[in-house]
Amino acid sequence: MTDFYFGLDTFGNMSLDDSGKPQSAAQVIRDVLAQGQLADRLGLNNFNIGEHHRDDFAVTAPDTILAGLATTTSNITLGTGVTVLSSEDPVRVYQRFATIDALSNGRVQITAGRGSFIESFPLFGYELSDYNELFEQKLELLVELLKEGPVTWSGTMRAGLTNQEVYPKTEAGKIPLRVGVGGSPESVIRAAKLEIPMALAIIGGDPARFEPFARLYRESLAKLAVEQLPVSVHSPGHIAETDEQAIDEAWPGYEASFGKIGRERGWAPTTKEHFLTEVNHGSMYVGSPETVANKIAYALSSVGANRFDLKYDMGPLPHSKLVKSIELYATEVVPRVRKLLEAQ
Repeated sequence: MTDFYFGLDTFGNMSLDDSGKPQSAAQVIRDVLAQGQLADRLGLNNFNIGEHHRDDFAVTAPDTILAGLATTTSNITLGTGVTVLSSEDPVRVYQRFATIDALSNGRVQITAGRGSFIESFPLFGYELSDYNELFEQKLELLVELLKEGPVTWSGTMRAGLTNQEVYPKTEAGKIPLRVGVGGSPESVIRAAKLEIPMALAIIGGDPARFEPFARLYRESLAKLAVEQLPVSVHSPGHIAETDEQAIDEAWPGYEASFGKIGRERGWAPTTKEHFLTEVNHGSMYVGSPETVANKIAYALSSVGANRFDLKYDMGPLPHSKLVKSIELYATEVVPRVRKLLEAQ
């Protein structure tokens, strides 16, 4: 029988209080900490924090918040969603997460990715023309570092290492790593070649359209004679007592957040019709516990994944509504999904 895992993702979206007043970044960060602690108390498997360098997100240093959670939670696995590896130093990534691993007694996981924004490149002095090479080379180096032995590595994007030990070592001898993939066959094949579990970011359309990527991943692992590795799904959503309430709560934040991003990128205007299409037929998990559970079970079955991470902060939703959504997800949605999957 397949073991299924259910987690939460947050980007630390700048939010409002219950009166509609904008919250400070500091308050949002404190709220993220409280949300992670709640997820642990409710028995969820994973809590992941993203990294952004924009004014619509409060979290630029997810590992710092994870360190706080490491000492204030007991069971939940703490990770990133994602670590923007292209503009990071893999050695420091390893060192920071090995430290969090110690603080959490082995409950840390890294999800490496390119990220969906490019602000970190000029901020940290990288050239966008090196976009692909930076990620590919740094991912290869991180894989070597996570083996926790002497590292010999050379590349063009960073100084090489020769028989270099890196500290601290973890008690288990390895930190789990996933790679975030948005739908590129090349990224899928790279994950297989490096023997890294794959996290599919499915933020639009029928999740079944990502099944070919999961199949390519499994076929690539088989060709390499590598043991099959898990596939997970990351998608946005919001849960309330009824479908109508969830839609009414989620739409303003979605319009604000995606509308801003769309204007920056030259997309067509964000419409409620598009939003409702994604809610009803796509990868927007907005609705009552029953509605969302049915959609998650369908997504996991369609893709052949064994883990679902709900990106639960959709724009500037108040902390109180995020807390309610987390509670419904853990206490009603996840048990329903497990029953649906067991019945298949």
